[in-house]
Amino acid sequence: MVQRRRPEYDPRTVTDEANAMRMLTFMLLSMAAASAAAGETKFYGQAIPAGQAVTISAAVASHEKYAGKPQRYSGRIAEVCQKEGCWMVLEDDGRSARVMMRDHKFAVPKDAAGKAEVYGVLSRKQLSPEQVKHMQEESKNGLPVSDVEYRIVADGVEIAG
Repeated sequence: MVQRRRPEYDPRTVTDEANAMRMLTFMLLSMAAASAAAGETKFYGQAIPAGQAVTISAAVASHEKYAGKPQRYSGRIAEVCQKEGCWMVLEDDGRSARVMMRDHKFAVPKDAAGKAEVYGVLSRKQLSPEQVKHMQEESKNGLPVSDVEYRIVADGVEIAG
């Protein structure tokens, strides 16, 4: 039986195809790492109990059904307080609710965006002219602030990455 001798590695003989495969592997690994980091869910405040979230549009449409008791709510972040991150506006299907962080015990990033779920108590709030002005001053997007708003005082927030 004849043994074959293994050729020595010579970088000059590496083909373009092998280099392309290495580059493709590197790019795929880089994209996978970036995708994993982007898909992280961030948690703020207390842990949110498991369960089905009610959309903001459904909660506002049936305010009486949900008001006054803790519930999980979901929506898209439309606005965040630019002073401290102490509130955010969740929007869903043209309806919105302002989420206030209970007792200012926690805050969300000022650049928070995307989908979020919160756990808290929904109410309907009449704002004074001073409160309306204050909310407008803390707004990044300059969204109009109504003198009547739906508000959730949240114990916990989850923001999908």
